[in-house]
Amino acid sequence: MSIPVWVLLAFAGWTVLALLASVGVYRWSRILAGQASIREWRADLPQGDERYRRAMRAHANCVENLVVYGAIVVAIVASGVQAAVLDTLALILIVARVCQTLVHVVLEQSEPVAAARFGFFFVQLVCMVAMGAYVALHA
Repeated sequence: MSIPVWVLLAFAGWTVLALLASVGVYRWSRILAGQASIREWRADLPQGDERYRRAMRAHANCVENLVVYGAIVVAIVASGVQAAVLDTLALILIVARVCQTLVHVVLEQSEPVAAARFGFFFVQLVCMVAMGAYVALHA
C-alpha cells in the first residue's frame, strides 16, 4: 500500500479514536453514572460542557475532511501516480490533522489557541490542494 493510502487508514482511525476518546467517554460516563440516558443525546442541540461541544465539532471536522482526503486518495490510486511529494504531503497532513484535533479538544480556547488550530487546518488544506493539483498534472 502507498503512503497516501496508509494515511487514509490512519485518518479514519484517528476519526474513530477522537469520537471514542472524547464524545464517547463523555456520554458513557454520564450514562453509567445515571446522570443521563442514552436517548437524550442529540446532535442537533447544544448539550454538555464546553469541552464536549468542542469535541463534537472536532469530530465533525475530522469526518468532513476525511471525505475530501479520501477522494484525493481515490484519484491517486485510480491514476497510478506515485511520487515522494505525495507521500510527504500525506504525512504532513495526518500530523496536522492530529494536532488540530488535540488543540481543539484539549486546550482552553483563546485567540492564540484558535489561531494555532486554524494554522493546523490551513496546513491540511494546502496539502490536499497540492496533492490534488499534483495528481491532476501528472495523471
